Amino acid sequence: MRLLHTLVVLDLETTGTWVERDKIIEIAMVKCSAQKPPETYLKKVNPGVPIPPIISQLIGITDADVAGAPAFKDIGKEILEFIGDSDLAGFNIEKFDLPLLERELREASLPFNWRDHKIYDAQRVYHLNEKRDLYAAYKFYCDKNLENAHSALADAQATLEILQAQVAKYSQDDDQLGSLDKYRYRGGGDFYDKEKKFRWWNGKLYMMFGKHANKYSLQEIVQKDRGYLEWILSAQFSDEVKDLVENALGGRFPAAVPVAEDRTQPGGNKEKVRAK
Repeated sequence: MRLLHTLVVLDLETTGTWVERDKIIEIAMVKCSAQKPPETYLKKVNPGVPIPPIISQLIGITDADVAGAPAFKDIGKEILEFIGDSDLAGFNIEKFDLPLLERELREASLPFNWRDHKIYDAQRVYHLNEKRDLYAAYKFYCDKNLENAHSALADAQATLEILQAQVAKYSQDDDQLGSLDKYRYRGGGDFYDKEKKFRWWNGKLYMMFGKHANKYSLQEIVQKDRGYLEWILSAQFSDEVKDLVENALGGRFPAAVPVAEDRTQPGGNKEKVRAK
């Protein structure tokens, strides 16, 4: 691959997939140029919060692994120096890695506008050039061409064969359809309610709207601004949200329920299927 300008390929491992709040726990960058051999930057980061067990299982990094690692604010400058004015590349970096990195740097009082760089997102290239429809899935899993595509019966029969092939490919010595349960759509993912007004993070619920959006846990809002929660009870919110708020005002908070599905889509990152 011929390069006309220095390129930095980067990837983040994080505590989750919430760009506005999750924290970096590992950053890797590879700098490529036409003039010299590739340079590598790899560091673990202490996020300052517990790493959710599901993330540790997914990426193999535990709280113990980062206990002695630097905080992000302590390495922010060297990250920016490594990047310089390079072009940037990665997988799903436009939607995940770069916005999250920009937020972490901003919180460290370090400006970084990744939009000033030329971006090469391998996921975008992949999705725009390779089919991801039923025809492509049938070819990938069953190694057959789908005849009579868009015929309802042909599509249904092909989907059945795909599911059978997926069970055989991804289950662990289990030929039951239930072996695919971990991939099932969970309805809300990290969100508490159907309208996505509250989101789980680090075992607590955070408001996703209004003046407290992304800032405080529900427990903190009860302490800081009960009046705002009391207003929610009289406004046009769903019964689900009002029940949550009413219970919170009474000191009753729901317990977080671990989400078992892979988190790409939560590497998840990848599409981030992993956490990022």
